[in-house]
Amino acid sequence: MKSVLILGAGGMQGPAIRLAKAKGYRVYAADGNPLAACASIADEFLHIDLKDKEALAEAAAGIRGLAGVLTAGTDFSASVAWVAERCGLPGIPYEAALDASDKARMRARLEAAGVPVPPYAFGTSADDPEALASRVSPLPVVVKPVDNMGARGCRLARTIPELRMAWDDAVSYSRSGRAIVEAYMRGPEFSLDAIVRDGEVTLRGIADRVVVFEPFFVEMGHTMPTAFGPEVVDEVVAVFKAGIEALGIRDGAAKGDIKYTERGAFVGEIAARLSGGYMSGWTYPYASGIEATAEAIDIACGVSPGRAEPTLDLVCSERAWISIPGRIAEIRGLDLAAGRDGVRDVFPRASVGDRVVFPCNNVEKCGNVLAVASSIAEADDVAEAAARAILLRLEPGDGDTAAFLRGEGRIVGPDGTSWPPDAFEGLSAMTRSSLAKMPDMLRIDPEAETVSIAPLRGSETESAVDWQDRTITMALEAVKELTGATVGMHGDAVVGAAFWKAFFRGGYQAGAWVVDSVSRRGNKPR
Repeated sequence: MKSVLILGAGGMQGPAIRLAKAKGYRVYAADGNPLAACASIADEFLHIDLKDKEALAEAAAGIRGLAGVLTAGTDFSASVAWVAERCGLPGIPYEAALDASDKARMRARLEAAGVPVPPYAFGTSADDPEALASRVSPLPVVVKPVDNMGARGCRLARTIPELRMAWDDAVSYSRSGRAIVEAYMRGPEFSLDAIVRDGEVTLRGIADRVVVFEPFFVEMGHTMPTAFGPEVVDEVVAVFKAGIEALGIRDGAAKGDIKYTERGAFVGEIAARLSGGYMSGWTYPYASGIEATAEAIDIACGVSPGRAEPTLDLVCSERAWISIPGRIAEIRGLDLAAGRDGVRDVFPRASVGDRVVFPCNNVEKCGNVLAVASSIAEADDVAEAAARAILLRLEPGDGDTAAFLRGEGRIVGPDGTSWPPDAFEGLSAMTRSSLAKMPDMLRIDPEAETVSIAPLRGSETESAVDWQDRTITMALEAVKELTGATVGMHGDAVVGAAFWKAFFRGGYQAGAWVVDSVSRRGNKPR
């Protein structure tokens, strides 16, 4: 029986493990985390740090009938190439994998081949980021570690103080202690996957990314396929393919993040693997009927994957749900979200008892929803509505929640915008005036069994929506769902400005947190 080694045994590697087993391989999965989510579905689990190339190669040498090694959705394509070279297995050269894993090497290789990349400079903690940035572009610039994923340590620097802070942060996230500063590219961003056999590139999906929360780059979702027409897509794909060739990826898989600007398409990143973020393992198969991961397994094992053609013509939309800082006391709506027509999957990433933060990267989100429909608008609507259905209740009295509501840690940009942004922004002068005149509490009762919310004149006509497109009315319904509190003067205790200030700052979660803080019931589920 032939075997395959998959680096990574987390959720993103689940499709690779399952598909390899379906192909009849004995599957060995290696991961540094002994509790990795998909470790139990592999035939054999190897507890090995994926950075330890020698240990991986030694383990691979002991696997009987090993036909191939691969990864998907991890940073460790260089470890894959190292093991493949040492064991005489199919794959790309180790040096090529390093070029596709290190943003500084990648930029240099692409630039030398004439593939469009933004102006850049790189260095270590010993370098002056201001001097580096002066060689690249006027502010703003983007700062990121050369060797991390998930937007960890990636930030837009709009001022010199932000640049220095971003540089220190990026270096700390880098495994090699290096960071890169590059010109900021304004425009839509695309995620692409491809399989490559004998240098021939076959595209396996192009999605529109939803990236928000400047100065950070948090992907709140993506939609497959793209809504853009051939005048944009053709150039994006051409740049992606040129980058694959320049990096020497001739047999295997490739994922790309490509920006389209007023000056055309530029490479953000190209990696020698299939993407994570649910794209290669979920949204592309759901939209097209093609399992790109199965094709990547074939190539890794020296088998020609053939030329699969799409059997479906659908749209798949992925959307995340997020939280303000605190500790989760209760989660509601998971079954409601999963039961919506068109929803294929609901993937919680945070559980009761977990500490959560407002995200500044792609690993700090609380979960993801995948929905399928026949049109982009319908798929996006279903996914976004399902994500809104999931409610996270936070423990009252938590210091991190209180600090967030006081505005501690807020980053204010030169244009006056802030991170984290208020849940509800752009309130009318009438609503702000009414709030300024309202006391924090209108009725106080230490023994209160019921809490209600004082009406705020003007709030009912506001058009503002929160981070997940909840209207104020929808967010108040969420507060009611979690706490039972409604707007009116009928409660034993009546919260006023204390509620509304928190609610506008932190949405339904902050509103429920205030109600729970003044209620005898605390945050016990009703």
